[in-house]
Amino acid sequence: MLNTLARRVGIATLLCVPLIAVAIEPGEYTTEKSWGTLIVKRDKTGKLLFNIDSVGDNGHSCTLEGEIKQGKATLEGDEPKQPCVVSFAQTKEGIKVGRNEGMACQFYCGVRAIFEGVYMKAPAACRPEPVEKTRAAARKAYDGKNYDSARNLLGTVLKDCKPFLGTFTEGWLRNDLAITLHKLKDLAGCRETLKPLAADASQKDAKIREDYAPTDADTYLPILKATRVNLKLCAAPKS
Repeated sequence: MLNTLARRVGIATLLCVPLIAVAIEPGEYTTEKSWGTLIVKRDKTGKLLFNIDSVGDNGHSCTLEGEIKQGKATLEGDEPKQPCVVSFAQTKEGIKVGRNEGMACQFYCGVRAIFEGVYMKAPAACRPEPVEKTRAAARKAYDGKNYDSARNLLGTVLKDCKPFLGTFTEGWLRNDLAITLHKLKDLAGCRETLKPLAADASQKDAKIREDYAPTDADTYLPILKATRVNLKLCAAPKS
């Protein structure tokens, strides 16, 4: 059985999957939780090119690009005799990206960022831009008091795109759906939607700042503030 990739922002665990001896397929790929994107394409001369962008804790990032030859790309490192070698292997789930040992590839990354992992082909509707458009459409429906439509839009993206939603994007979507369910008087559904955020929302802000890098805490705390408000709104009626 294939292992799954478990990652909160900035932390990744490589999947252990059987490799398939097939050519690398051009396309747009993303990691679970969308902390990294990989684009593979051929240029007019037939060269197989790649571009990787990933984000780790505290806004640190990696950016790499180059040509893939026989499943590898050799990039310049800090030292001429120590290049960064990036490996690409097609798997059932997508493309497994690795690196050679040593610090040569860190030249392309911030201290808290990595790029190694399995990059999968996400459905078009689950990529960041379409997800944000769906959220905007749901907000418009909500503002127009079309709460059923807002619920359906938000519920669908949370269900169908969950593996590809970043931690903070998912947090906002859950709050959007929760307040919509409150308007529909579905208090139990509202609480269930916010359940994954409830433990962090119960913590003091100082504790969140202890547990998260500064930039991540600044991004996460407004989500938790909204969660606290919505949990109160959706509390079970006292008997």
